[in-house]
Amino acid sequence: MNFDLAARIQSVRDRAAAACLRAGRDPKEVRLVAVSKTVPTDIIRAGIEAGLTILGENYIQEAQGKIEALGRTVQWHFIGRLQTNKAKYAVRLFDLIHSVDSLKLAEELDKRAAKEGRRQAVLVQVNLSGEETKGGVSPEEAVDLVYQIMALPHLEVRGLMTMPPFFDQPEKARPYFTALRKLKEKIGPPLTELSMGMSGDFETAVEEGATLVRVGTAIFGPRD
Repeated sequence: MNFDLAARIQSVRDRAAAACLRAGRDPKEVRLVAVSKTVPTDIIRAGIEAGLTILGENYIQEAQGKIEALGRTVQWHFIGRLQTNKAKYAVRLFDLIHSVDSLKLAEELDKRAAKEGRRQAVLVQVNLSGEETKGGVSPEEAVDLVYQIMALPHLEVRGLMTMPPFFDQPEKARPYFTALRKLKEKIGPPLTELSMGMSGDFETAVEEGATLVRVGTAIFGPRD
């Protein structure tokens, strides 16, 4: 590992804290989800030793091996697209699932959580750009989906997640972050979480109300 992981983590935290202060927010409101897909276990372990407390994974099988190797001293979040047939594994492995985008998936997670004897925390993924390549429900459908999930006894819907289009200028992503915050405010309690912002635009997301920022490249460097 030819870079200072602890320094990178601290830099991301400092930038997030500065964004909080610009927006009049308490830095404690924002938590860093370190996106560790394709990152080797030994580097993730070094990241945990350097203070990472939440890891975000995109693929069930890859995550399973890492969780077995590294244990549960940190939280594990699922941030990728989740197929219904992988729901049982997701419930066993993850503290929070960011990417629920259909009632069918929610009902399967509820059923699997019941078998595990637990309540599974989830976020509803909202597709604000209308891009077909991205998961998520439309903003209109998101309101209904949140209320449908609230009726499921073994799921706890905590908030919303989005992935805006890729821009080389973070400011261009701001309208999408603003829209997700306003949607959360429209729905109201029990929603508290906004999962939005990645390495290129997390400061803008924090200014607009993000509580969870999903940062990979700024911590672990570019993926191979």
